[in-house]
Amino acid sequence: MKANYHTHTTRCLHAVGTDREYVENAIIGGLEVLGFSDHCPFSFEKGFRSHMRMVPKDVDGYFTTLTDLKKEYERDITIYIGFEAEYIPELYDDFKSLVKGYPVDYLIMGQHFLEPETYGRYVGSHGEAGFLTEYVDSVIAGFETGDFKYLAHPDLPRTLPDTEEYYEQYKRLCLYLKTKDIPVEYNMAGFEMRRWYPGDEFFKISADVGNKLIVGCDAHEPRFLSDKQLHETTFESAKKYGMEIVEFLPGLGKKII
Repeated sequence: MKANYHTHTTRCLHAVGTDREYVENAIIGGLEVLGFSDHCPFSFEKGFRSHMRMVPKDVDGYFTTLTDLKKEYERDITIYIGFEAEYIPELYDDFKSLVKGYPVDYLIMGQHFLEPETYGRYVGSHGEAGFLTEYVDSVIAGFETGDFKYLAHPDLPRTLPDTEEYYEQYKRLCLYLKTKDIPVEYNMAGFEMRRWYPGDEFFKISADVGNKLIVGCDAHEPRFLSDKQLHETTFESAKKYGMEIVEFLPGLGKKII
């Protein structure tokens, strides 16, 4: 594994390890590029505190600490700083305003919610009829902003793969992503923890359409970056679909917000 762009920090409240430990484990793992993309901060009404993302006041420390590590380890590894973000229209513009002026290298889309999580539905808990259509609509709307580099865990929704909606909507999504040359992520954390994703059925559709694939650690623990055996077995699993694998994301390091 040469690069990983899906890395979290303890600021999201469900990861462990110091920022330095993530960097040092990536070096042990032989990575040339490490991208931090912690769960983006949203400003919620009435003081709501999310259990799965940093708060706005953490943004400054996020960039300060990681920028210092970027300089300290520049001879050993290239570090980029970004976010994993949902596209939720009610919150997205405020998020961009919040991080404007910071050196945001990239965004990846991790569409965990379709609405603000104060009342919204968690994507990984829903699979009822019509939900996948809403999910695909939401993802496409987000990529239309031109802000996002790739789609993390695209098969997070729980829609059953033997339904007509599953095939039709995921094919629609994959065709759209192909026209934009946007990779889909084969999620290492899901693979290692034997979750319902990455799903064989989704990647068969994606392979038939001709999408590109990127492997993302989704590292919430430093060990995901240093475990070469896990890297090898994940890549071997991903390769069975015959898709072109993207190792390095192009165009990073430019101001995007």
